[in-house]
Amino acid sequence: MIYKTKLICVLSLTIFIGKCSEPADNFTVTNVSENVYSIVSPSIGLPTPENKGWNSNVHFIVTGKGVLLFDTGSSELIGNKIKSTIKSITNQPVRWVINSHSHADHWLGNAAFADAEIIASNQAFETMKKYGKDDVAFYAKVTNGTIGSTKLKYPNLLLHEPQKRTFGGLEVEFIFANDGHSEGDVLMWLPEQKIIFGGDVLSSDWMPIITNYSNLSNLINTLQTVAKLNPSVVLTGHGNVTTVASVLRDVQLLSSVCEQVKLDYEKGLTPTETLLKISANLGPKYEPIYKDFETEIERYINLMYQFNKKIRSEN
Repeated sequence: MIYKTKLICVLSLTIFIGKCSEPADNFTVTNVSENVYSIVSPSIGLPTPENKGWNSNVHFIVTGKGVLLFDTGSSELIGNKIKSTIKSITNQPVRWVINSHSHADHWLGNAAFADAEIIASNQAFETMKKYGKDDVAFYAKVTNGTIGSTKLKYPNLLLHEPQKRTFGGLEVEFIFANDGHSEGDVLMWLPEQKIIFGGDVLSSDWMPIITNYSNLSNLINTLQTVAKLNPSVVLTGHGNVTTVASVLRDVQLLSSVCEQVKLDYEKGLTPTETLLKISANLGPKYEPIYKDFETEIERYINLMYQFNKKIRSEN
């Protein structure tokens, strides 16, 4: 089934870091910078009955004319909790929503913000339409219904290219990752405050999130572009607030692993042989840095072998 393949890809965002059964009611706001706030999920892993499907971060900015929200969570129930949490900070309504990409845990909460202008890339929108109903059904199943009832609310303003825009007097720049993480990833940059909102393109405590649909060259290029911006604050789709040091770290990791896999693939080595080599050479450096290096590196190598095989078959 096509959907089954896609679903496995989507879930790889959370499977790789294991399950967590933190309650889904602890919606705590962190003040990141002036008028910029984060709601970081305490649960990193699969959607479960315990976490009620809440396993991704959202961020918001209070402007002079309303709230700009980056991602909406994985259900209408979670979206409404996000809305209530925002009201603890400001009485201004959420006027604009950015969906960073099409994975269910980042946009199924859109229905809670039906009156807002909801913005995403055209590629993400097409993927949402294709898999949205299946995503809702899956999340309802694996959470035993604790996710509640969710109506699908799709973006109503589509981005076809990188661009700048002003929201309530706030200057924002949209950056395309060119499918670096998934189809149609969009990052958001605040040039005055030097804050980057990365969705799942950017990482903090965990290795960069790659899937069957990731374009690794474009992911590395996007990370290099972000690093050149020298952000003071890096906001991610999962995990804690971080800095540009995490972006540089991820560039080094991805570049090193990609290069080694390419060399070994061309020499006819197996993924197992490459795993032993990378674990020995890179493990001492990266195991202390990433919480999931030991459990995730094998999946990385297997995926990269598949990518190299595909490239060879196309040439």
